[in-house]
Amino acid sequence: MSLSFSVAARRGFALLAIAFMGLALAGCGVNNVPTLEEAAKARWSEVQNQYQRRADLIPNLVETVKGFAAQERDVLTAVVEARAKASQVKVDASTITDPAKFKEYQDAQNQLTGALGRLLVTVERYPELKSNQNFLALQSQLEGTENRVTVARRDYIQAVQAFNTEIRTFPGVIWARLFWGAKAMETFAATEGAERPPAVKF
Repeated sequence: MSLSFSVAARRGFALLAIAFMGLALAGCGVNNVPTLEEAAKARWSEVQNQYQRRADLIPNLVETVKGFAAQERDVLTAVVEARAKASQVKVDASTITDPAKFKEYQDAQNQLTGALGRLLVTVERYPELKSNQNFLALQSQLEGTENRVTVARRDYIQAVQAFNTEIRTFPGVIWARLFWGAKAMETFAATEGAERPPAVKF
């Protein structure tokens, strides 16, 4: 009887010790690394969601403009090609720690952004198109999408900043190396010349 009690008591103490260690580790912030990592991945998913929304709208925009701006084939072709290229480059949440892949993705999206900007500025020369209700509705949606992309990218940048700071500072750097093997995530950077509007020559 006393032997079985002793075994049960040891098991009880062991469970209490494990629970205590778990609470102590949680109190030290060991869970901050995976928590912030998942938050950053969720923000990245929203960035991809907004890019996909933009890519889905572009075919409608191009078709609407075609009838009014038949001579602007070069601009329309550039938009279609940029969309196709941007759709081919994929970076999911598991590969946002790969600098080369992330840069390739960002470059493709920036090329599409530039092509869209040139197209929207170009169509300003067509009064009939500017007054077309379908075009105005589509343009409004596209502009709204660009704003959503900007917000999604800002939220992702902030989430990555929190995660990267956690895994590079004490005590998060310890948990990141000992428990999680966490790597720094890539973030967006402004492209060269992004502060200037696209130039269009008539």
